[in-house]
Amino acid sequence: MAKHTRRQFLANSMPVTLGATFGLTGTSAFGKSTASSLEEKLKIVVVGAHPDDPETMSGGAMALWSDSGHEVVSAYLTRGEAGIQGKSYEESAKIRTAEALTACEILKVRPEFLGQIDGNCEITRERYSQIIDFIKREAPDIIITHWPIDTHRDHRICSVLVYDAWLRLGRKSALYYGEVMSGVQSQNFSPTDYIDITGVAEKKHKACFAHVSQKIEEDYQESHGEMEIFRGMESGCKFAEAYIRHVQSPGIYLK
Repeated sequence: MAKHTRRQFLANSMPVTLGATFGLTGTSAFGKSTASSLEEKLKIVVVGAHPDDPETMSGGAMALWSDSGHEVVSAYLTRGEAGIQGKSYEESAKIRTAEALTACEILKVRPEFLGQIDGNCEITRERYSQIIDFIKREAPDIIITHWPIDTHRDHRICSVLVYDAWLRLGRKSALYYGEVMSGVQSQNFSPTDYIDITGVAEKKHKACFAHVSQKIEEDYQESHGEMEIFRGMESGCKFAEAYIRHVQSPGIYLK
């Protein structure tokens, strides 16, 4: 069988299950968190605007990749400074940082905080450079970030900064966009790829619920939970996460 390079271009014109593309073992495409017989491991970086964004957007994917032996980084553009009513920015940042660290422990991923302020994210020459330096240092095989058509300004800014870094660094990583509460925040989101997260849904939910200050557990089913069920129905499994793959992304093949 011919060998492919990790970064060979893969032209995907139909929705696929990412687990199948990445060749992981399991009953369904990404359904078992068992290590696959890989010649080399991947690095995946998920960049969200606030603590809880990477988890709600890609917690299932992060759990599956981490359980399969890949290196996974959960990056937060801010520390959620404006995210707790009645608390100062400093108090909120401390609480939400601790929650993010707990979530990362559950998912077995490495946290990184990128230094912007919740509700005051900005696009400047300096901020562009910060994200370029971060992505260059991490050198990921796969990047996941917010879909840019989103009602939350911080989400849009995060997406643009990551996209710019991806362009400036030569499109070397496979770039995927994830959804956050589609229809409420992410808009016009039409997936190209799905991940079956049925086997790790409980772990994903536990990581999301670690963000106690955000009361995610109280309304999870009516927002994120229904989205997981709907994406599962679309892709033929119980629970799924959906993604949009940038067409200029390099292909990634695992043995």
